[in-house]
Amino acid sequence: MAYLLRTLIVLMIASILLTALLALKLIHLPFSHIQTAIPAFLYTIFAQAFVMFYFIGVSRLTNNVYSIISSGTNLNELFDTPPDDLKPYLEKTKKFVEETDRSKRQTIPWTILMLILGMIAFLLGGAHDTGLVQKTTHSGVVLGFIIAMTIGFFRQWYYLGKSHLLLRKLKSLYGISDGQM
Repeated sequence: MAYLLRTLIVLMIASILLTALLALKLIHLPFSHIQTAIPAFLYTIFAQAFVMFYFIGVSRLTNNVYSIISSGTNLNELFDTPPDDLKPYLEKTKKFVEETDRSKRQTIPWTILMLILGMIAFLLGGAHDTGLVQKTTHSGVVLGFIIAMTIGFFRQWYYLGKSHLLLRKLKSLYGISDGQM
């Protein structure tokens, strides 16, 4: 799943870059930057929603596993035959919880900032086309959006890799099949 999400965010960067290049008239295609901005931003919302829910889901899974191990109830959900000593499982799972919470904290604020700035830039673009806002206002917000998107992209790329490996370790520790989260 992390590889798919990485592909989605690369395509997101490419679509926004294409829109910016069309707006700056650095490339010429038979359609305008306005015609690419609409699907590019809708795609950005789509891609960022998936990325955000991935980090939330991985964090939730590790928290649920930690809750089961720390409480000692419902151990049959994780083990065919529960071990007598759960301390090694508890220590490893606690580290997994800390790492997934860190991944979530390092990526979701950038996702939200990216979406908010993108939405404002999108609305100001429409306002610029109707003459209500100067081009510099729209361009400034777009620049902020592109900067937030670039920072968010690199954070998401890094933490998607870390979360993918962590999920693999968690699954192998508890014998969870690959078909499950």
